[in-house]
Amino acid sequence: MTVYFIGAGPGDPELLTLKGARLIGACPVCLYAGSLVPEAVVAGAPEGARVMDTAPMTLEDTHGELVAAHARGEDVARVHSGDPSLYGAIAEQIRLLKRDDIPYQIIPGVPAYTAAAAALGQELTIPEVSQSIILTRMSMKSTGMPEGETLENFARTGTTLAIHLGIRALRDIERRLSPYYGADCPLAVVYRVGWPDEQIIRGTLSDIHAKVRDAKITRTALILLGPAMADSHGFPDSALYDAAKPHVLRPRVKN
Repeated sequence: MTVYFIGAGPGDPELLTLKGARLIGACPVCLYAGSLVPEAVVAGAPEGARVMDTAPMTLEDTHGELVAAHARGEDVARVHSGDPSLYGAIAEQIRLLKRDDIPYQIIPGVPAYTAAAAALGQELTIPEVSQSIILTRMSMKSTGMPEGETLENFARTGTTLAIHLGIRALRDIERRLSPYYGADCPLAVVYRVGWPDEQIIRGTLSDIHAKVRDAKITRTALILLGPAMADSHGFPDSALYDAAKPHVLRPRVKN
């Protein structure tokens, strides 16, 4: 018996990995986070499978289901949104599984920030503009952030920020980041990426709050900001395909 933590991707059932889909289709028990994972993702569960939405359940409730499945010798598909390693709340579940000696595996999924970049139709790492991405979140009603992991500290890098759980804190984000990125820093808010009601709102630090307010978006959105978000063509080509810069797979042509 094994508990499989499966990354369901951001919402589009077709972004579920082949391995994830195969395991969902094979496990007699399927627990999924219904507030973030659409039912279509777990529609492939076997006929007669125990399929449960964990949104209204506590950690103890879900662990109780895993313990019961273990006693029956039944594999479990524990389906989470995006990739389980990012804000998946699996660490506390794994701690309990280890305590009770229940085997588990993690099956990666498509994270929201990569799906958002795809929806925006752009690369997030632009040569000589931004070569790093910082994934972070706002505290809001969640657990606090570790000391030192502040927007201001991240902003000092000047690179691309992907901010989760920040849609209700746009005023605070603007206030804290404008001194580093400037009020005209480009950003995008991607709401429910991969879902039928997906929305993309582009703007700047100074005007995005009003645009999001007008769109009545209050949750389930990712914020991407930084110089790489600009609609600009003034950057150099990558050296990867530069004929003047040979590498081991493309040696210099001898004259």
